Amino acid sequence: MSQSFNSRSFRSALGTFATGVTVITTITPKGEMIGNTASSFNSVSLDPPLVLWSLARNALSFDIYRNAKYFAVNVLREGQDELSARFSKSAGDKWHGIDYEFWDTGCPILPSALAIFECRSAFTYDGGDHAIFVGEVMKFDHDPKGKPLVFWRGGYHRTVS
Repeated sequence: MSQSFNSRSFRSALGTFATGVTVITTITPKGEMIGNTASSFNSVSLDPPLVLWSLARNALSFDIYRNAKYFAVNVLREGQDELSARFSKSAGDKWHGIDYEFWDTGCPILPSALAIFECRSAFTYDGGDHAIFVGEVMKFDHDPKGKPLVFWRGGYHRTVS
């Protein structure tokens, strides 16, 4: 079962772990809305309520998130493949033609998301070629009956219940 280590096979092995898909959003001091697709989202603690996600250090928006006081995690629902693809790109107007709103922190919120977590940036940790962002959840909402968008082995999948 053991293989010699190389980046491609390591990435393939990681792809065997199914994840949900999120769009992380924030706003710059000048009011520019920022959003990135991330599957590296996880809960950390219930008390205090903490969540984490990670971003590559070479991402164009890396410094914006590193300096942001707040961010929002929008957990995508089944059928939101297009939103995931839109926010995974580094160029173009990601916000054109989609619904969004603002809550308390001013971060853009995708109201059609399965779950939303509005967070205060709490900690940032070194994670090799990524940084790990931990946020304290200040406000959240969710659809208890919806189904998540799932990413597994390089593609989107649906859950069966």
